[in-house]
This record gives sequence, structure tokens and C-alpha cells, in this order.
Amino acid sequence: MMERIVDGGRFIFDGCNTVKLAEKYGTPLYVMSENIIRSRCREVRGDFIDKYENVRAVYAGKAFLTMTMCKIIESEGLGLDVVSGGELYTAVKAGFPMENVIFHGNNKTPEELQLGVNHNVGRFVIDNLYELELLQAIAKESDKKVKVLFRVSPGVQGKTHKYISTGQKDSKFGISLDMEIITDAVKKAMDYSHIELKGFHFHLGSQLFENHIYVTGIQTIVQLMKYMQEEIGFSAEELNVGGGFGIYYTEADQPKALAFFVDTIMATAKAACSEAGLKLPQVIIEPGRWIVGEAGITLYTVGVVKEIPGIRTYVGVDGGMPDNPRPALYDAKYEAIVANKADQPLEQTVTIAGKCCESGDILIWDLQVPKIEPGDLLAVLHTGAYNYSMASNYNRIPKPAVVLVSDGKAGVIVERENYEDLLRQERIPQYLMKEEQESIEKCAITVL
Repeated sequence: MMERIVDGGRFIFDGCNTVKLAEKYGTPLYVMSENIIRSRCREVRGDFIDKYENVRAVYAGKAFLTMTMCKIIESEGLGLDVVSGGELYTAVKAGFPMENVIFHGNNKTPEELQLGVNHNVGRFVIDNLYELELLQAIAKESDKKVKVLFRVSPGVQGKTHKYISTGQKDSKFGISLDMEIITDAVKKAMDYSHIELKGFHFHLGSQLFENHIYVTGIQTIVQLMKYMQEEIGFSAEELNVGGGFGIYYTEADQPKALAFFVDTIMATAKAACSEAGLKLPQVIIEPGRWIVGEAGITLYTVGVVKEIPGIRTYVGVDGGMPDNPRPALYDAKYEAIVANKADQPLEQTVTIAGKCCESGDILIWDLQVPKIEPGDLLAVLHTGAYNYSMASNYNRIPKPAVVLVSDGKAGVIVERENYEDLLRQERIPQYLMKEEQESIEKCAITVL
């Protein structure tokens, strides 16, 4: 849970007065704490990378990715997991070492695969046989041999929202653990001239607070590894167990230290491999939300305060669904502070409403706040993951800026969009321009 520091009634975030940040950079505003991000990365190093032999940790970029984030992750000694050509291109432009990049995605396009091959990404995580065949053809044409993992669905489902559960048997991700299907895939990979199969990957879901499902997932995949070694002679060198470690959003969440997950993961992998007579492969984890989720806040300016007597008080803010679609997508919950009245007693219950033309554009239901008025500053907490990365221009609303803060210093890492940015890629077809001109000429003739 984020430490709430108050100075002179103002909410302070990583040494920065949030009221002054809003005054300088405007709202809505994403604010990311460099210190919190680095602290989480160092916990990954201390409790996993430095603690165990032959392990790797890669940051799941889909949670939050900018060129600046790439630089931070690189400096902290973590690898990077990307899931699209755009995320990969961001890493390329940031100068991130490609050998430390893992390229995921359940339906990578030929263009994305070609981009990955061209830039020599460290691993492709193959989701299906079609992708395997496509990558073989692209790698062969490029005269390169690429290293891959197979993503498999272990048939394990954790306690989380169905939209962020990924390890169950009925999932759009990965190759089924039907032994005929997966054996065929492994044989093809072993036969392909430009593919080097290194092992297996699974991911059980996101925002998980239990570790026993990792036990089940690992035991399942180790049995697969044993079968592949005994039946077709394939020895897995790598086992990627994904991420999904939960964080704090509200009091309903009970987050655990990283060691709660990784100690169980490593103990299970060692025991299962020993029992199966296998050499322990390199174990890889992919924390994303766990690294950045609690490192971010979003600042909003309060507009209308609309009281419906005896029912509810709605507080409108200058953002909402476009900068944070998670409440509308899967009923995500948040806590918030009135940042300019952070030391005042809580005396009202209000609902924070976004500005979109959608009844579902509600950021927080029934929030306890001080006496709230137009012009107040609201800080929604723990918005570092999947807010900026999911942001849209719905209702033609420009995306907010992103500011990185550290020990009282602040700098823009993503500029705020303006209305001109919304139109930058638009074009009007020539035939419509011609029709408009003809209409104008006809009007002129009629007038004459």
C-alpha cells in the first residue's frame, strides 16, 4: 500500500507536491514514481535473481511502456516482455538490448514477426502452430535461426476476474495440452531448420494472491517436459512461469511479498524436476503490474458536484473512461485522495464520475472525501498499470501527459495530446472534396 505523505494539507508523491504538479502540467495527469519502480525492480533482484541460480526476470511491458520505462528497466538489470510490434518498436527506439527481449502475443502478424527477426529478439513465445510455420518461413528467408518457447495452457484457473484469467483450458492463449497436439508441435519445431526450441511458457492470469496455483501449473508442465524427453528426446532448457502477482488497490486486496510467490515457484520446480529425473531448467518470471501498479497515480480536477437528494452525490472530473477504462471493463476498484485537502476530515460520500457520454463511466463508487468543491484536485491511487497503456481517445478526448517524479524532481516522459493531434492522421477523400466544390459552384449559379 502506498505511503500517504501530507505536507501543509497537500498530498506529496515521491517528494512532489501533487497540487503544484497539476498546476504546472495540467490535468488529467499520469504521475509515475521512479523510486517505487526501482524499489520493486530491486526486490526482484534481491529475492529472485541474486537468490537463485539460473533464473531470469523480465518486465511485462504491456502494463506500462514508454522509452523512459525501457531505460529504467534496462538499468535495473531486468529483461523486457513485449506483446506487439508497437511495444517492440518502443524498445528498439529506446536502445533496449534485444537479446533480453521476449516477444509474446497470441496472433502476431507476419510484419510483427519480421520486425522481431530483423532486430534479433532473444525469444519468441509461440502461441500456435500457424505462428510456428510462419516464423520458420520468415526466419529462413532472413537466414536467421530464432529461439522460441511454446506457450501452453496448463488447465489451471486462479481466483481473479474472468477477463484477466489466462491459464484455464478454455483460453485464447497457448497450445492445448492435448498430448497429440503438443507433441506434433514439438516435433515440428525440432525438425525446422531455423527454429531452436528452448522450452515452455505458461501464464495463469493477473492480479493473483495465491501461490498454490503456480505449484499446480509447474507440476503439470514438468510432467510434459518429462514426457517430451522420454518419448521424443526433447530436453527443455527454459521454463517461463509468467507473472500475475497481485498488488494493493483497496482494502479488499491482500498483496504478498514477491518471495511468497517466487520461493514457492522455485521450490516446486526443483522438487518436481528432481522427482521426474530432469535437470532443472532456467526459470523465468514476468512481473508487470507488480512493478508499476502502485508506482502511479492519476490527478484530476473536480468540476461539477451534482447532488441527488437522498440518493447520491456525483462528482465530475476532467477525465474518466478514456484514461482509465478498467472500472468499466471489469469493475476495477480504486482508492483516492482529495490532494489539496489531504489533511481534512472525511465528511462526504460521493461517486467519482468521468466526463464521457456513458453511464458506465464511473471511476469510483461511494468514496469518502472532505467537503468537495469544483476546482479541487483528486488523486486516484495505484493507477500505474494498465491505465496509460489502455488509454483511448473515446469521445475525441486527448490523452493525458505522463510525468516521472523522483525525490521532488519531475519531468514529462509523454507529452499531453491536443486537439490537433486527434486530427493528425485524418484525410478527406478527394471525391468528397470534389463533390463539395461542385455543390458550392451550384449554389453560386443558383444565387446568380
